[in-house]
Amino acid sequence: MARLLVFGISFTIRVLRAAFRSRANLVIENVALHQQVATLIKQKRRPALDDGDRAFWVALRAVWPRWTNTLVIVKTDTVAKWHREQFRRHWAMISRQRHPGRPRIDATIRDLIREMATNGWGAPRIYGELKKLGFKVSEATVSRYMPLKPADPDQLKRWVAFLRNHKDVIAAMDLFTVPTASLRVLYGFFVIDHSRRRILHFNATFNPTAAWVIQQLREAFPFDTAPKYLIFDRDAIFSAKVVGFVKAMGIKPCRTAYRSPWQNGVAERWIGSCRRELLDHVIVFDRHHFIRLMRSYVDYYQEDRCHLGLAKDAPSGRVVTSRPSSDAKIVALLRVGGLHHRYAWRDAA
Repeated sequence: MARLLVFGISFTIRVLRAAFRSRANLVIENVALHQQVATLIKQKRRPALDDGDRAFWVALRAVWPRWTNTLVIVKTDTVAKWHREQFRRHWAMISRQRHPGRPRIDATIRDLIREMATNGWGAPRIYGELKKLGFKVSEATVSRYMPLKPADPDQLKRWVAFLRNHKDVIAAMDLFTVPTASLRVLYGFFVIDHSRRRILHFNATFNPTAAWVIQQLREAFPFDTAPKYLIFDRDAIFSAKVVGFVKAMGIKPCRTAYRSPWQNGVAERWIGSCRRELLDHVIVFDRHHFIRLMRSYVDYYQEDRCHLGLAKDAPSGRVVTSRPSSDAKIVALLRVGGLHHRYAWRDAA
């Protein structure tokens, strides 16, 4: 009851402040506040939000830009999380498999594979031995359960040195998907430079094709700026036409193995950073909205964000600034609509 009383006082203050606003905003704000009051009445200790409440706030966010002014029972990031959950449920229902996949093999067979592997046997020989013992298992399954060999530290150092010496001539490209407010799938395409982790080109589309990817490569590498090597996976979009165009530009295509995203680690790491730092906190409406958000994030990523792999420097290079005067203060400069900041010295007024 105390919580309802506090909320009632807050509601009264908001109504008085809203008297000086336009009638349209007043009506929408009253509807939003009444909906939250109804939600609080459902349960005294903690409000229980059902699907109707979530749908209300997702829809209100799409049609009213000032929706955050009236939201008090949940955080704004929670509304974005509801939208992502709705997107996952929608496509999970569409892509639900009628028949389950291949059943997992028995634990006895798995232990037997590992025991045979300790004797120095490879997957083909273990597969033949299991076949003679009457076990029905494929060679690919045997390879999947083979124990991993420990990495040679000296070989790892050599690979690190090799990559460091060749990163200036390596670039990578990849596609990633983004859910939209209309439950459609938007595809983002980017090209990233390995030497300084710079984003060389970015674009998005609802219908990616090989011809569209080829046009993006033309824009990413104008004149004689093409790298020596280009890393990309075996997505169907990167067809033989794309590979042929890459070769025609004088670039050596380096395609990763099937289902091996770690072989394109620089690109995959950028996708992860983009999701954690931007896409997990917003709802994308359409292609133009997505491109506008990504341009803002790319500017922050390249001009302001410090990177571990670049000795805490930004991809475009960030100058170290010292305190200009004794009365100077550190101020926060908003980036990406306030999701991130850059800190700088500023003299006191």
